[in-house]
Amino acid sequence: MSAVADEGARRAGRRPVTSRFEIEHIALDLFAERGFDATTVDDIAQAAGIGRRTFFRYYASKNDVPWGAFDEQLTRMRATFAALAPDVPIMTGIREVVLDFNDVAPEEQPWHRQRLRLILGTPTLQAYSTLRYAAWRQVVADYVAARLGTAPDALVPLTVGHASLGVALAAYETWLTGDDELRNLLDEAFRALESGLVPAGLG
Repeated sequence: MSAVADEGARRAGRRPVTSRFEIEHIALDLFAERGFDATTVDDIAQAAGIGRRTFFRYYASKNDVPWGAFDEQLTRMRATFAALAPDVPIMTGIREVVLDFNDVAPEEQPWHRQRLRLILGTPTLQAYSTLRYAAWRQVVADYVAARLGTAPDALVPLTVGHASLGVALAAYETWLTGDDELRNLLDEAFRALESGLVPAGLG
C-alpha cells in the first residue's frame, strides 16, 4: 500500500486533526491512558486520523510531543529578553521573562499540567529532557552574560541559568501537587531568589 493510500485508510471514518495542538491533546490523553512507553507513534497517528509521515512533519520523535513547540517558545523567550529595558535588574528581568514564558491560556492549563506531569515523572523522558533543560538554561545564561559583559560560559551566567531552572522546576512540582496558580508560585519563588532569600519585610 502506498503512503498516500495508507494515510487515506487511516483517515477513513474520522475527521483528521487540523492543528498541532490537537495532535498533542490526543497524544497526551493516550499517554495518560496507556502510559508513555506503551503508546506508539502509530497509536497517536491512528487516533488523530493522520499518517506517520504527517506526524513526523510535526515532531522528530515521540519524545518531542510533551514539549510541544518548545524551540519556538525559546525563540520568543530570547526576543522577550532582548526587549527588556537595560536598567531592569537582572533577576527582575529573568522573573518577568519566565512568567511570560509560562503564560498559558486558561483553556490550556489542564493540558499544561499533563505535559509537566509527564515530563517530570517519566523516567524514559529524563535524558531527552536534560537536553531541553540545557537549551532553556542557555537562553538565561546568554541574557546574563550580555548584561554583565562576559562570556555565556562564565561562572556567573552558568550559575544563574542553573539556579533559574531549579526555581522553575520547584514551582512546577509544587503546582502539580497543590491548588495554587502556577504564575503565583513562579512569581513567589523568583522573587525569593531575586531578594537573596530575605523574607518579605526584612529586606
